[in-house]
Amino acid sequence: MLVPFHVPVLRTLARSSRRLLATKADLVTLKHSSGRIFPNVPTGLFINGQFVNSVSGKTFETVDPNTGSVICSVAEAQAEDVNVAVRHASNAFKSVWSKTSPAERGRLLSKLADLIHRDAQELAAIEAYDNGKPFLQALKTDIHLVEQHIRYFAGWSDKIDGRVIDVNKNVHVYTRAEPFGVVGQIIPWNFPLLMLSWKIAPALAAGNTIVLKSSEKTPLSALKMAQLVNEAGFPAGVVNILSGFGATAGEAIARHPDVRKVSFTGSTATGKRILIASAESNLKKVSLELGGKSPNIVFDDAALSQAVDSCINGFVFNQGQVCCAGTRVFVQEGIHDKFLQLLKEKLSTVKVGPSFEKDTTMGPLVDKLQFDRVLGFLEEGKKAGAKVEMGGHRIGKQGYFVQPTVFSSVTEDMKIVKEEIFGPVIAVLKFKTIDEVIERANDTEFGLAASVHTENYSTAVRVSHALQAGTVWINCHNKFSANVPFGGCKQSGFGSDGGIEAIKEYIQTKTCFVTV
Repeated sequence: MLVPFHVPVLRTLARSSRRLLATKADLVTLKHSSGRIFPNVPTGLFINGQFVNSVSGKTFETVDPNTGSVICSVAEAQAEDVNVAVRHASNAFKSVWSKTSPAERGRLLSKLADLIHRDAQELAAIEAYDNGKPFLQALKTDIHLVEQHIRYFAGWSDKIDGRVIDVNKNVHVYTRAEPFGVVGQIIPWNFPLLMLSWKIAPALAAGNTIVLKSSEKTPLSALKMAQLVNEAGFPAGVVNILSGFGATAGEAIARHPDVRKVSFTGSTATGKRILIASAESNLKKVSLELGGKSPNIVFDDAALSQAVDSCINGFVFNQGQVCCAGTRVFVQEGIHDKFLQLLKEKLSTVKVGPSFEKDTTMGPLVDKLQFDRVLGFLEEGKKAGAKVEMGGHRIGKQGYFVQPTVFSSVTEDMKIVKEEIFGPVIAVLKFKTIDEVIERANDTEFGLAASVHTENYSTAVRVSHALQAGTVWINCHNKFSANVPFGGCKQSGFGSDGGIEAIKEYIQTKTCFVTV
């Protein structure tokens, strides 16, 4: 939840922050129970090219989801730390970054991508340790896409341009694509490094400087990435990464008078508060990628085994902690029973286990808060009369492991069907006709993604065009690429990450008239 900081207070803090002297923060060595050693892990706030303690000296603990035990403590950013970071980002923009050539920006991003490739194993291990996701998923999916995004937007750096407009013979009119200056970015905990790359890569390519807040649940991989930012040679102050909470650091970024653009990925409720903060401060540009309750539609003519595999991927991948998870599964009545039976057979082979075991398909949920939330939805579904086809309980007594759960015999007024659970839980619903399933699939406040399974091309096109969603997958789910835009509609937000659309989120157009 975000608590208001008024602009005059932030300006006072900004002035006072100039007198604050930062002290360097420690590097720590972490040892995982599997025997893995993580040397030289930073724990401070990354401001102006250095890891420093917070002005207040406050810290908070980050926890291993596999065991519930504390990994380490990191510096906790407050409003005064945000002001220090914004001041350095502003100075870096004015003195260095705005004068850096587009080609040089691209070279630095390419160098960062090279370093990510070099350190992929370490980055994936830290991600798995702090977040709980399976190590092999972190390595083969998350870090692969992180490198891809950084490298893709490196190529965009020197391809951002304006246009000449023919008005009449007496004037020369042209446009310029210009950066905002300091941009604020607030990322979630489900894909810490991937969301970081989605945000910083287009912003840097477009010529902005950054103050980014990572999630308080998963701060470690972002801080490790900050070390690579330094090694790549980015000027001090161009990228600043803060660990902290939404109610303090996030709110301060959203309301800061010198931040001209904010990009946020997270809950719809917090997205609304960021819009309010923008309106009440300096009308900064906002882009939001918010919650979802994505429909996964399976027609009678679908390739059954492939559709089931896609469905499982749609809610088990990343422990179901995915904004576009396909959690409302609509199955046409002709294959409903066969689909459900095959779904249970295949789901029984999903291995839930510790993050660093090679055969683990699904790890623990991120923390106790999310664990309790998901268990609460499971109990809510049972009380509402839904039938538990599989799962429905926690696993073991240590850590935050939950069984992948399938509900059937549900109605669309149930909370498990209407609300985003953000865990490995699906509701299977039966439908008859195309028109019916389109109406039911669109009967939600969300509009982030959807998937359609059919062998009929006309059905695929008709349904995908009718669905109110930013992305529609045909005969697949959870497919992403750096050159493809991703964003939502309705209360899933607006704006895009990925593709040229992401570049446009970080530039503003200036028109110049010249009399000739």
